[in-house]
Amino acid sequence: MVLLAVILGAVLGFASIKFKVEGNPLVEKVEATLPQTQCGQCGYAGCRPYAEAVAAGQAEPNLCIPGGDNVAKNLAELLGVEFKPVGGDEGAGPKPKMVAFIDESTCIGCTACIKVCPVDAIVGSTKLMHTILADPCTGCELCIPACPVDCIAMIPVQKNIATWKWQYPVFELKKAA
Repeated sequence: MVLLAVILGAVLGFASIKFKVEGNPLVEKVEATLPQTQCGQCGYAGCRPYAEAVAAGQAEPNLCIPGGDNVAKNLAELLGVEFKPVGGDEGAGPKPKMVAFIDESTCIGCTACIKVCPVDAIVGSTKLMHTILADPCTGCELCIPACPVDCIAMIPVQKNIATWKWQYPVFELKKAA
């Protein structure tokens, strides 16, 4: 029995090396740059399909809303294209960071929102009220259409000492002559 297991293991090991399917390395690099929230705000089912579309040139590299301008800049640099901000035009600016808010007095505890949240930011139990954990919430808005009683709203994150992030200066590097 041990001999059979060793032989089958060797055959499987040989087959995995011989028939290995190589993926597009650019897709892997693009996917590694994305935040992996699987939110679908870019119009694709998740981060992998979006990475495949960006690598194939079928999608713009500035559609990832949770990643913001940092991810858009990294993708533009990786692909060698011009950077475009996430909000669209230069003057438009990105959409402000939003988090979901559940009106707990109208929540019926159906758990529909919990099932669709890609980052498990919703806490609650069946037939009990739910609440949102603001830190992991990416503002993907997938919970809003799932709620049958419309008790979920998106509210902007107010900048205060706990949520403010320093905007690092960006300097363009020039090649030495």
